[in-house]
Amino acid sequence: MPVVAEPVVIARSSWLTLLVTSLVGFMVSLEITIIALAFPEIRDQFPEASESTLSWIITAYNIGVASLLLVAGWAADRYGRKKIFLIGLSVFILGSLASGLAPNENLLVAARVLQSVGGALQYPAGLALLLPAFPFAKRQMAIGIWGAMGGLAAALGPPIGGLLVGLFGWRAVFLINVPIALFALIAGRAWLTESTAEGVPSRVDLISIPLASLGVGAIVLAIVQAGDWGLISINTSLVAILGLVMILVFVLRSRTHEAPLFDLGLFELRSFTLANLGTVAFVIGFFAFFVPFPTFLQEAWGWSPMKAGLTLVPGPFLAAVLSPVLGRLADRIGNGPILAVGGLAGMTSMGLSLLLVGESPSILAVIIPGLFLGIAAGCSFAMSVGAAMRDIPFNRFGMAGAGRTTVFQLSIALAIALAVAVVGRPDGVTARVSAIQKDFWLCLGFFAVQALIFGLFFPRGNPKHQARSV
Repeated sequence: MPVVAEPVVIARSSWLTLLVTSLVGFMVSLEITIIALAFPEIRDQFPEASESTLSWIITAYNIGVASLLLVAGWAADRYGRKKIFLIGLSVFILGSLASGLAPNENLLVAARVLQSVGGALQYPAGLALLLPAFPFAKRQMAIGIWGAMGGLAAALGPPIGGLLVGLFGWRAVFLINVPIALFALIAGRAWLTESTAEGVPSRVDLISIPLASLGVGAIVLAIVQAGDWGLISINTSLVAILGLVMILVFVLRSRTHEAPLFDLGLFELRSFTLANLGTVAFVIGFFAFFVPFPTFLQEAWGWSPMKAGLTLVPGPFLAAVLSPVLGRLADRIGNGPILAVGGLAGMTSMGLSLLLVGESPSILAVIIPGLFLGIAAGCSFAMSVGAAMRDIPFNRFGMAGAGRTTVFQLSIALAIALAVAVVGRPDGVTARVSAIQKDFWLCLGFFAVQALIFGLFFPRGNPKHQARSV
C-alpha cells in the first residue's frame, strides 16, 4: 500500500510568532508608502531645504538600517533574538515620536537615523524568530503570509497617508507608527520565545559592515548631489571614489578577519548570490517608481493626497492577495519562476505607464499599470526573501537574513538617489511628464534585469532538505 504522508502540524506559538513579526513588517512597509504621499507637504513645510536634503528624510533611514543590520543580527544570535527584537521596537517608537515632532529638516533627518537604529535591531531578529518557528515544509508559506502583510500595508498606506495628511498634516505619517509598534512590543513580550544560535563568536569585526554601508551611502550622496555639483566634478568624483574605497576595505577585512561579521562564504551559495542581485534589480525598479510618482500626481495633475492615495490602492492590494497564494506555490515549484514573472509584470507596468501617463490626468492611466505593478510586488517582495534563504543553514539564519536585508535597504537608498537624479525638480506640467517618463524607462530596465536573473540563472525547484552547514 502507498505510504500516506502525515500532515504537518503547526503549533499555536508558530502562528503567534508569525503575527508579531508580520505586524512589524506591516509597520515598516506602511511607513514607506505613507511618506511618499506626504513628501509634497514636507517640501512645503521646509521651503529652504534642497531636493537632495529632503531625499535624505527617506534615504537616511535606509542607510542607517543597512549600517547596523549585521551587527544587530550577530547581537540577536548571541544575546537573544526576542530581547534584541523588543529593544529595537522600543527605539523605533522613540524615533517615530522624534520624527513626528521635528521642528526642522535637519532634526527630522536625525530622528530618522534614530528610527533606523530601531529598525535595524528588530528586522533580522524578527526573521530569525520566524523561520525556525515553522517546519521546513511550511516555511515558504509562512514567508508568503509575512510578505502579504507588507503588501497589505502598501495597499493601505496611500489612503491612510492621504487621510492623515489631509486631516492632521505630514507629522501624522510618522506618529502612526507609535500605536502599531506599542502593540507589537506588548504582544512580543507575551508571545515570542527566546532563542539564540550556537557557535556565535563573542568578538567579531564591528567595523566592516558599517564601513560598507557608509561606502554605499557615499555613492548615494554622489548620485544625489551630481545635479548640484556636476556629474564629473571634483566633489562628485572624490565622494564616489571614497565610497568605492570603503567597500573595498569591507571586502578585504571580511576575507582576512578571524571573526568577520558577515561570512562572504555565503555568496558561494548560488541561490543566495543571485537572489540578492535580483533583489537589487527589483527594489530599484519598484521604489524608483513608487517614491516619486505620488508627488507627480499631486504636482503635475493637481490631485489631492487622498485622491492620489486611493488611486494607487488597487496594485498593492492585489500584491497582498497574491503573496500568500504564491508562497504556497513556491513550496512546490520554487521561487525562481515566480520572481521571473514578477520582473515581466514590472516591465509591463512601466511600458503601460509610458503609453498612458501624459499631461492630461487619467485615473485609468494609474490603475491599469498599477495592477501589473501589484503583480510584480506580489511575486517579488516575499519571494525574494525565500529565494535568498532557501539554502541557508539554520545556524546562519540571523547572519544571512541580516545580509539580505542590508542589500534590500541599501537598494532602496540607491533607488531613491537614482529617482531624484533622473526626475529632479522640474517646473511645469510638460517638464514633469518628461522627467517621470525618464524614470519609467529606468524602472523598466531594472525589472528586465530581474526577469533575466530569475528566469535564466536562478536554481530550479526547492532544495530537498535544509542545509546544515556552509
